[in-house]
Amino acid sequence: MGQFNPPHPGQTLLEDVLPALAISVTELARRLGFARETLSRIMHGHAPISPDLAVRLERAGIGRAKVWLGVQADYDLWQAEHREQPPIERFTNLS
Repeated sequence: MGQFNPPHPGQTLLEDVLPALAISVTELARRLGFARETLSRIMHGHAPISPDLAVRLERAGIGRAKVWLGVQADYDLWQAEHREQPPIERFTNLS
């Protein structure tokens, strides 16, 4: 059974990582070499965690890049599965 509406991974950064580190978005962005505005958009679910950010988080000791990207992929896939899609005709002649 699929996961029910997984959270955006930015929410984890906002609600779990920042409080655990006791730093601001501005400070985290500075340490990661990321624009504060971009990091804020990610934390509020308005932009995805990119491979570049995932690598920087890992290098900073904040989880593994593959895990961050996996959580983002789970979120994206769930969103796509629950959006209205056009009718799709299934191929039947593939072996």
